[in-house]
Amino acid sequence: MSIFERYLTIWVAVCMLVGIALGEFFPAAFATLGAWEVAQVNLPVGVLIWLMIIPMLMKVDFSALSGARRQWRGFSITLLVNWAFKPFLMAGLAWLFVTVIFADLLRAEQHGSYVAGLILLAAAPCTAMVFVWSRLVKGDANFTLTQIALNDAIMVVLFAPLVALLLGVTDVPVPWETLLLSVVVYIIVPLAIAQTLRMTALRKGPAAFDRLLAKLGPMSIVALLAMLVLLFAFQGEQILAQPLIIALLAVPILIQGVLTAAVGYLANRAAGEVHDVAGPSCLIGASNFFELAVAVAIALFGINSGAALATVVGVLVEVPVMLALVAIVNRSKGWYERRPG
Repeated sequence: MSIFERYLTIWVAVCMLVGIALGEFFPAAFATLGAWEVAQVNLPVGVLIWLMIIPMLMKVDFSALSGARRQWRGFSITLLVNWAFKPFLMAGLAWLFVTVIFADLLRAEQHGSYVAGLILLAAAPCTAMVFVWSRLVKGDANFTLTQIALNDAIMVVLFAPLVALLLGVTDVPVPWETLLLSVVVYIIVPLAIAQTLRMTALRKGPAAFDRLLAKLGPMSIVALLAMLVLLFAFQGEQILAQPLIIALLAVPILIQGVLTAAVGYLANRAAGEVHDVAGPSCLIGASNFFELAVAVAIALFGINSGAALATVVGVLVEVPVMLALVAIVNRSKGWYERRPG
């Protein structure tokens, strides 16, 4: 892992403090930035999201889908866990913790927004960081690449109806036009741009593609940090009014990550998959495409909403949770390979 990836939680915490301080000292400036919207899409955040996710989406190789049949058990488990288990688990956990267990500790008027943000966080499996987690568990590189391509292809079609279904189940109003616009703006368009850049660079050879990724990588990191400062500046008043809010929202995210990984890992073991497939298969579901979740939360509910804050909390807890799961997968390899048969 790069220094940035390894210490992402620290960078997020620093951005949180800087953002809250800037929001307190320069409220008018950030109010102006928050008002820069077109069709409910905040322009500063939208630009930063594109700068973040396009380099990540360039790593997706859809040609890898041709080999998906070779490890059909691992792919089947990945898809079932990511799309039929994880989002529904999070919807249940969000409702339980936000509206029941922590109801008195969170603003009542924001309960629905918090639930929506947590659902958005779980509605799309991770993309770029899965390469990192897979390397750390010595995962099968071809399987990892193919499962990411497969999940991204499904996400284009399934993300909007799945989010709408879960928001409807939890009684959160669904602005369909904004949701569909978000899918176009934050999934389809950047994916098309990323794949165009990928194909153009690869025509010049793999070395040219690697050089382009190396140039765009720092831009993606800077955009992520700038967006976090911006979001925490907008959310500063809410956080200062409820200092425990970050910890409270982190609880269902943590539980969801652990349970999702456990189900995927045990299902692969029961199905007889090898360990280097089970590792990346279970970790893609435990991790989240938080860049997309943040963008859609802002588009649907506003930059000052509890939904936006909940998705940002996902960024805060991502790395420590995933590193703990990576350690468990690695240390349990002997037990995993002693399965019956």
